[in-house]
Amino acid sequence: MARGITESDVHTAADEIVGLGERPTVERVRAHLGTGSPNTVTRWLETWWQGLGRRLDAHHRSVAVPDAPDAVARLASELWASAMRHAQSIADDALRADRAALGREIQALESDREAFLAEAATLREQVAAAGHKAELATTRAAELQRLVDRLEEQVEEVGRQRDAAVAHAADGVSARDALEARARSLQDAALAERESLGQHVRAVEDRALKEIDRARQETKELQGRLTAAVRQSAAAEKSLRELIDQANTKAVEASREASAQRARADALEGQLGVLRDLPAALRAAFPQAAPGSAARKSRSRSKVAPSKQTKATKQSSQPARRRRAKVAD
Repeated sequence: MARGITESDVHTAADEIVGLGERPTVERVRAHLGTGSPNTVTRWLETWWQGLGRRLDAHHRSVAVPDAPDAVARLASELWASAMRHAQSIADDALRADRAALGREIQALESDREAFLAEAATLREQVAAAGHKAELATTRAAELQRLVDRLEEQVEEVGRQRDAAVAHAADGVSARDALEARARSLQDAALAERESLGQHVRAVEDRALKEIDRARQETKELQGRLTAAVRQSAAAEKSLRELIDQANTKAVEASREASAQRARADALEGQLGVLRDLPAALRAAFPQAAPGSAARKSRSRSKVAPSKQTKATKQSSQPARRRRAKVAD
């Protein structure tokens, strides 16, 4: 609203508008002054119309002709009265028109004010709803970040289990290779012993023609030794075959476990790849998301680390105990 206009400014502007041959109205006075509120201009314009009669009387007295004849004075008085009535009628019409225009303008202003208030209420509701949605989005982003952290931890744990399973399988393969090598060495030793016994038997048969009695006794002894050696060799072969079968079974189980752990790790890595991109999209959509998720992630990792290290130490110590037990066997 414009401020600073006075009653004198409005009266002067109305006089100047009348001097231009126009009827002073609220719009014309405001346009002439270049400022002023409708209410203020209307109030001062009413005082201008109210004082118009007095100013005209004073002007009439100032221009009156002294010592004029009575007829002339009477006609002048009637003319002046008619002019005053006409001027008052014009002033009343102008005042009514100004009041009607002012009423319409006030009504329009009230309508605009009500519309502005309704729009402001709508905007406040929209702002509140947007804030609520932003809070929900922030909470959802934090939950997704925690889920991603847990999946990363699970992937790391599965990776360690997979490495342990691969190491266990490698230990099983090494044990199987060692058992196969031992079985081959025992078979070679048994074959060598059989060949040696065969040569000895042939030598004894060559000497049997000369020493029949002693050869028979020696032949019996050699046959007993050969039978014992054959039995020992058969028992050794049976024991070695059982050990080889056990090693093969353990190696197959270890391979199956490693395959299952590898499949689980691949599936978790695929899920992690999908979820890893989701927090970035949510952060881009809601940039005011809470930035404390990285600190929580580091704290959660620091809490989980000792237990994971203990599990890894236990898992790494198990294959060593197995190897020592196998070497002792």
